[in-house]
Amino acid sequence: MKVILAGYNIDYETIMDIEDRCEDLEELTPETIAAAYARISRSPRPVHELRAAARGEVDKARQSNRNIVFEMGHSSIAEHAVFNLDVLGVSRLLVEDIEKFRLCSYTEKSQRYVLFKDDFVIPEEIKNAGLAGPFAEVVGRQNSFYRECYEQLRPHVFARHPELARDPANRSLLEGWAKEDARYAIALATETQLGMTLNARNLELMLRRLAAHPLKEARDLSAALYKATKSIAPSLVRYTEATDYDLLTRRELREAAAALFKEDSPDERDRRMTGDGGGPEVEQVVQTPPGQRGDAIAPVTTLPEASRDDVFLAYVTPEADLRLLAALLHSSSRRPLSSCLSRARRLDAGQRMNLVKTALRHLRSHDTVLREFEYVDLLFELTVSAGCFAQLKRHRMATITAQGYDPGLGVTIPPSIAAIGMDESFRKLMDFTGKRYEQLRETEAAEAASYILTNAHRRRVALKVNARELYHIARLRADRHAQWDIRNLTASMLAAAEKTMPLTLLMATGKDGFADLYNRRFGN
Repeated sequence: MKVILAGYNIDYETIMDIEDRCEDLEELTPETIAAAYARISRSPRPVHELRAAARGEVDKARQSNRNIVFEMGHSSIAEHAVFNLDVLGVSRLLVEDIEKFRLCSYTEKSQRYVLFKDDFVIPEEIKNAGLAGPFAEVVGRQNSFYRECYEQLRPHVFARHPELARDPANRSLLEGWAKEDARYAIALATETQLGMTLNARNLELMLRRLAAHPLKEARDLSAALYKATKSIAPSLVRYTEATDYDLLTRRELREAAAALFKEDSPDERDRRMTGDGGGPEVEQVVQTPPGQRGDAIAPVTTLPEASRDDVFLAYVTPEADLRLLAALLHSSSRRPLSSCLSRARRLDAGQRMNLVKTALRHLRSHDTVLREFEYVDLLFELTVSAGCFAQLKRHRMATITAQGYDPGLGVTIPPSIAAIGMDESFRKLMDFTGKRYEQLRETEAAEAASYILTNAHRRRVALKVNARELYHIARLRADRHAQWDIRNLTASMLAAAEKTMPLTLLMATGKDGFADLYNRRFGN
């Protein structure tokens, strides 16, 4: 066994100092590590030798990355290139959109520990509308109240906690409690900063999504992020422009939701109370205990066993298509979830299909479906070979638990082995292996017995995915380029799932079949 440190992130100014001292250091790019790791699956050479080769041939490494990421669709190698980015002078509102990307790391200037000053962002949209003055006036009053409130909250908090106040070490803690309550008065325009760490795969997604954002501040951030990183790993970041899927889908869903709710009769609509000023009255939010919402999402239910013995769909979210429709209405309106569930239930078949198609109309083969698809869950029990499990376990957003390998479950024999007439010899080898396994199980080396089993041996796996992740699995594993074992497994999973949620999985297919399925669903 050997462990070699392949690299680590260092401060960019340090990298620049090295480049200044040493000319033509082209290998100072994370692309070489990504290229070397991509070659692991296709080369017998040790990985540290692959890294050395990649450092010596940066252009070849970049071309390899382009082929693997953009032609073959294996974007995971882009995750080996990691960026640390300082983000300064952004609004608290924009930070909410930045931190939607959950596979990145963030450390943000805290309103709990830092006493904020008067720095705030005036959006370009506000300036262009000639409203910068009134906007700044409101924010100024909010900030004045924030400071006044903090000055009164601070002694109040210290007086409420005399035991803690007696120890000077607790001063920062108590002041933080005062700051965190005073902050409720300040605007989402308040300027802040954060440190962000993300890989090239998530950087590309962030660039594209922010480029399609309706706020100019978000679009400006996309451009700034691209400018800061474009020269470092050009072979790993390609799709950076806003697509129709990112630009139009949310807007069209809002329009569709507005039209559907407009069809409600007045007594069915949610009535919004208004105050004397004509704006919405501020309401106190009361949390309803679980089980008391009436139309809340119910627990999953049991389904009949699937026809194949290696794929058993054990549970799904009940009324899965309805739950997706309600989630789309909820995120596209300002209605409570109970109202969205009720409206979704009253949609006719055509309206249901149209709403789901609105969510998928601009989808392309490299896009992920909307996060609303995560509200639909599926639990499979799968019986898979070790060769198949080696690929299945790479789907990290799924929940996977597995039993030990069990020769009693039989073995998976590749069809090609049967085609060349070696299936009987294969079975004899597996039988011999199984007997040796059982003998080892009776010795003091029982824990190590599984080492003797093969890629053909099988185990039972529980796989919980949401519909969004099932789309991702289908895109990669139902594709003709996928290995036959996991491709067959995925096809069986889709067949079982589509019976329970045909609308939700309307566009679930392999990448190679996407264009044909799209034409059948939406027309040419």
